[in-house]
Amino acid sequence: MIYRNLVSLIALFLFAGTVALAQNRPNIIYILADDMGIGDASCYNPESKIITPNIDRLAAHGIRFTDAHTSSAVCTPTRYGILTGRYNWRSTLKSGVLGGYSTALIDPDRLTVGNLLQESGYHTAFIGKWHLGWDWAFTQSYKNLNSLDNNLEVDYTQPIKNGPMERGFSYSYGFSSSLDIPPYVYVENNRVTAVPNRMTVNVDEKAFWRNGPTGADFDHTQALPHLTSKAVSYIHEQAAKKDPFFLYFALPAPHTPILPLTEFMGKSNTNMYGDFVLQVDDVVRRITQALEEKGILENTILIFTSDNGCSPRASFPELKKVGHNPSYIFRGHKADIYEGGHRVPFIVHWPKAIPEGRIVDEIICTTDLMATVAELTGYRLPDDAGEDSFSFLPLLKHQQQLPVRPQIVHHSIEGRFAIRKGDWKLILWPGSGGWSAPMSGDAIKGLPDMQLYNLAIDPGETANVVAANPELAASLKEELAQLIKNGRSTPGPLQKNDGPEKWSQVTWAYE
Repeated sequence: MIYRNLVSLIALFLFAGTVALAQNRPNIIYILADDMGIGDASCYNPESKIITPNIDRLAAHGIRFTDAHTSSAVCTPTRYGILTGRYNWRSTLKSGVLGGYSTALIDPDRLTVGNLLQESGYHTAFIGKWHLGWDWAFTQSYKNLNSLDNNLEVDYTQPIKNGPMERGFSYSYGFSSSLDIPPYVYVENNRVTAVPNRMTVNVDEKAFWRNGPTGADFDHTQALPHLTSKAVSYIHEQAAKKDPFFLYFALPAPHTPILPLTEFMGKSNTNMYGDFVLQVDDVVRRITQALEEKGILENTILIFTSDNGCSPRASFPELKKVGHNPSYIFRGHKADIYEGGHRVPFIVHWPKAIPEGRIVDEIICTTDLMATVAELTGYRLPDDAGEDSFSFLPLLKHQQQLPVRPQIVHHSIEGRFAIRKGDWKLILWPGSGGWSAPMSGDAIKGLPDMQLYNLAIDPGETANVVAANPELAASLKEELAQLIKNGRSTPGPLQKNDGPEKWSQVTWAYE
C-alpha cells in the first residue's frame, strides 16, 4: 500500500511538473501579411504617409528587425520556407507560385513547424491563406494544375487531402490560394464549408480577382474580418486550456483584391491600398486585444511580418504622388531579387522575455523561424529538417551579439539567385529577375552578367561594382554554388534538393 501510494505520488508530481512546464511555455502566433512592403509599416519608414499605430506599438514594446528577409520575393515559396525552415528552391517549385488547384508542395515526410510544436505539446492551428497546394477530389484527370486561371471540375462534397491538417495543424480554416485565384471556398478541417453555387466575376480592375467558382458563404470584401474573427475565437478557446498553442494566421491582405471596408476607406489619405494596409494594422489590434482580454499577452510570442514586398498592384505612381514608397529606400518590389522584393517588416513581441523595445540589425530570414521555435521548446531538429534555419532566440533574450547566420540566399519569381554576406550582395542575374526594370528579355541585353552591391553604403542598389571587385564576386558565386549543392546552409550532413538531378548543375549565364 505504501509503495502504491508512493508511486501515485511520484506520478502526480511528474504530471504536475509537465502541466507547469506546458503552462510556462509561451503561446506562439505568426501574423503573416500578404504583399506588404517594409515601408508600409510606419515604424520602419519615417517618411511614411500610412500610419500603422498597432504595428508600431508592437515594435515599441518588442524587437524590430531591420534586416529581415523572406526566402523568396513571392508568396508560395516564402510560405514553404516558413513552415519547413528550408529554402523554397530546394523543393520541386523552382520558380513562380502555385495555383488554387495545385497539389501539395510540402512532402508528407518533411517535418514542419506544426509537427514540431504538436510533438512539443502545443495545440496548433492554421487560419487564412494556405497557398501551398492540397489535393482536391477532381472529377476528371487534368495535366496542368498550376495555372492561376484554372477553373477545374471538383467534387466539393469530398474532403481535401494533404492539406494543413496533414502538415502539422490540429485545426485549420482557410482557402487554397490567394483571394484573386479560384476556387473561392473556405475549407475547415479538410471539408469545404459551402459548395460553390455561383461564378464570381471581377468588375473592378483595381480590386482585381480572377473569375471562378464561389461558395455561398464566401465574400471577398468580408474575407479579412471573417478570418480575423476566426483567429480571435481560437485565441479565446485556447486561453481556457492548459496546453500552449501555436496559431499560424496567414492574412489575405493587403494583396489583391484591394477591398478595404467602408470604415477604412479614405482613412490613409493615400489610395485604396493605403486604406487596406490600415485594415491590416487593425487586425493586429484585434489579435493583441484578444490576448490582453484573456490575460495571456505577457507570455505570448507574437510575430508580425510579410511574405514579400509590396505588389505593383498597389499603384506605386499613385502612392508616389502623395509621397509614400512601400519599399522605403530600397529598390524594387514584390517578385524582384532587389531588396524591395524580400526585405520585410519583422517584429517580435514577447513581454515576458522582451521587457522593452529594441532594434536589431542582424540579418535574419523567415526560414529561421523553425530553428528558433525548436530551440525555444528544446526540440532537436533531425538532419533532414530545417536545413536553412538558424535560431535567433538568443537575440530575443539578449544573449548573443554575433551574427545569426553566415550568409543568406535570396530568390526571385523567375528563380534568379542572389547571395548576401555581411554588407555585400551578389546578384547572379543582369536584371530584377521579377517585375521591375530591367526585366528579363531585351532590357538586360548588354548588361553585366552579375550585380554586386555594398548595402552599407548603397542600400538602394544603385551602383553595380562587380567590375571593380572580380575576386569578391567569384568567391560569393562559388559559395552560393556550394550552398546549393550541399542541400543545406546549416551545419550537418549533406542533403538532397528535390526535383530533377540536372537542376543541381546550376548555370549562371542568362538566357
